[in-house]
Amino acid sequence: MSRLSIPALDAAPEGSKPTLEAVNKQLGVVPNLFRLIGSSPAALTGFASFQGALAKTFDVKTRERIALAVAQVNGCDYCLSAHTYLGLNLAKMSPEEIMLNRQGASSDARAHALVAFAAKVARDRGHVSEADIKAVRDAGVSDAQIVEVVALIAESTFTNLLNEIAKTDIDFPIVRATELA
Repeated sequence: MSRLSIPALDAAPEGSKPTLEAVNKQLGVVPNLFRLIGSSPAALTGFASFQGALAKTFDVKTRERIALAVAQVNGCDYCLSAHTYLGLNLAKMSPEEIMLNRQGASSDARAHALVAFAAKVARDRGHVSEADIKAVRDAGVSDAQIVEVVALIAESTFTNLLNEIAKTDIDFPIVRATELA
């Protein structure tokens, strides 16, 4: 059971209802994470705005790959469950690719550079080497895209931390960080 209150859609603060209704229209459901964030209209507005802007960066597969790598580094079962589901059903990724992403890797060379970099940044809290920057640049990643990777890591880290604090009830097929093959 969640340690923080997760209001039902109809019990959400008035300032959160328009955003939660938009999520419901888009997904057909309002995941527990959004209802949890929605307990603070300011946090939900900021999160939705940040998430919406970042959706214009990389393709959905790349964004899901990064989210999976960061969730694994941070040990967030809620986010691993959500992004495994989204990876399989929205991004149409294979289970093998999802497992590689959780390990900070990919079967695609450019994606591998991005995911490995994201996992390193998350694991080492931004303390990366010149060689790490060179590796991602050598894969054709621009400086602006490096900034976008860090922004995606920040987005994921926010939800990872919040879900771990709240122990948010997982409303996706459950994936555990400890079950990494």
